[in-house]
Amino acid sequence: MNITVKNKKLNDWIKETADMCRPDNIYICNGTKEEYNLMLSKLLENGSAIPLKKRSNSYLFRSDPSDVARVEDRTFISTSSKDKAGPTNNWIAPAELKDTMKRLYNGCMKGRTMYVIPFSMGPIGSPISRIGVEISDSPYVVCNMHVMTRVSSKVLELLDRGEDFIPCLHSIGVPLGNGQKDVQWPCAPIESKYISHFPEENLVWSFGSGYGGNALLGKKCLALRIASAIAKREGWMAEHMLILRLTNPEGRQYHIAAAFPSACGKTNLAMMQPSIKGWKCECIGDDIAWMKIGSDGRLYAINPESGFFGVAPGTSYETNPMAMETIKENVIFTNCALTDDGDVWWEGINDDVPSHLIDWKGRDWTPESNTDAAHPNARFTAPASQCPVICKDWENPTGVPIDIFIFGGRRSSVVPLVHEAYSWDHGVFLGATAASETTSANIGEVGYLRRDPFAMKPFCGYNMADYFRHWLDMGDRLGSKAPKIFYVNWFRKSPDGKFLWPGFSDNSRVLKWMCERVEGKVGSLKSPIGLLPIEGDIDLNGLDIPAENLRELMKIDIKEWRDEIPDIEEHFAMFGTRLPERLKVQLKELITRLG
Repeated sequence: MNITVKNKKLNDWIKETADMCRPDNIYICNGTKEEYNLMLSKLLENGSAIPLKKRSNSYLFRSDPSDVARVEDRTFISTSSKDKAGPTNNWIAPAELKDTMKRLYNGCMKGRTMYVIPFSMGPIGSPISRIGVEISDSPYVVCNMHVMTRVSSKVLELLDRGEDFIPCLHSIGVPLGNGQKDVQWPCAPIESKYISHFPEENLVWSFGSGYGGNALLGKKCLALRIASAIAKREGWMAEHMLILRLTNPEGRQYHIAAAFPSACGKTNLAMMQPSIKGWKCECIGDDIAWMKIGSDGRLYAINPESGFFGVAPGTSYETNPMAMETIKENVIFTNCALTDDGDVWWEGINDDVPSHLIDWKGRDWTPESNTDAAHPNARFTAPASQCPVICKDWENPTGVPIDIFIFGGRRSSVVPLVHEAYSWDHGVFLGATAASETTSANIGEVGYLRRDPFAMKPFCGYNMADYFRHWLDMGDRLGSKAPKIFYVNWFRKSPDGKFLWPGFSDNSRVLKWMCERVEGKVGSLKSPIGLLPIEGDIDLNGLDIPAENLRELMKIDIKEWRDEIPDIEEHFAMFGTRLPERLKVQLKELITRLG
């Protein structure tokens, strides 16, 4: 080992893992630039990393076609009883799952180096942060963890002083024989892939995949699945939410946390440039929020990550100019297409489609090709500090006080542009019943309505009925200091299939109305589903939108909402007797209001 580790728990775990996985070498990471460059030199030597001439210190990687995304059916929540994991999670008993994985781990790092990656989720030393240590045999993972988390020798110092950590074990699952040449993207076959979580032990074991959240274990594994279970036990919140700061012309700051399912514009909103004069938006985080109640009784949030792991296709100067500015240099791109002059390209980046590309599988591609040049889940890994609108307080260890929660989904009809919850319990009901229509980026039938409570269905590390109860409990603790809750739908369409709302920067108009509701500056109209804006209260200055479009955007069709009830009832029924009574009351009240 290159660094002496004093923490007994970590030392014992390193030895135990090395004995099981049998690597050729052990390397303790320190998070320096030199270390990042060392890892990249290994990846360049192997042919895995392709330098990009057009972007300084940026590289393109191509994954194996079997290893391109989260694999939900190979993701497990392993608790002492199946009921504790709940109906939305895949469950295997801990002893059985560990036996299976130990057999897979046996000798899995032969011919490779075992990297020990000490990292902090959140600013190092913040009372809201947590320390993890990932063991991995992938230098690609080391590089990405450098960007996405705070890898540092300072973390080791905290461990040496007795701080605890969450162990995260990862292997690509491809040992090398003597003299055997490595492939560009080593990974195990799909049936051998396991992303396993043991929330009762604060433990993550991942095997077989080298991609994204399957391998960067600080992200969804630790920051949501394990952290959500810890947060339930300790009385805080780990949520799949962006965080932004909105400042009005008078200088009053509002902090907003928002949860949306995939393909609903989460990163776009996090980096939005307001179209209304005098308002300013700054990004604090685009994906995950950890929140604790402060000494003043308010809810304070940090972004536990230090980078963006963004979906590239569809990102452009039109949809998200700040993201495009963020990824000009020092970026890891995965599964994008390569241009002939040494840059990356993806569908939706601009209207200028090159006459020739090398696609994400390394094949020649032309506009006549019948496949995508970039994979639909192609990604960029970029430091958050490079974002031009990153908030100066994004690393404030105390966090920022949350004023507003937003839930939403992609609905072509039924749901209006915006409505406000009548109460905290009603807001929890809105989050618990959040739904979105599937798109081509999702697996399954396009246009199918899928319930994704709090946008946490794939990420909740315990029974979701208990998660709903935790939200209700947090509201009880926050009392009058609780954030206001709203629900939005940017995607409503006219009868002829055209979007009624321009979206993107104009979403700031809806956020302005929310801020004015927090201040009590504007009123609202009661409706069966919640509080609606009074006509004229949403600032439409400079926006050319027909009056009939606005009416359609705010329309509440009682029959359509009555037709929603059986689907909500079926959704709630899956949780059986664990579903909180207070949510049943909210459903009854909605039915009553619908008449």
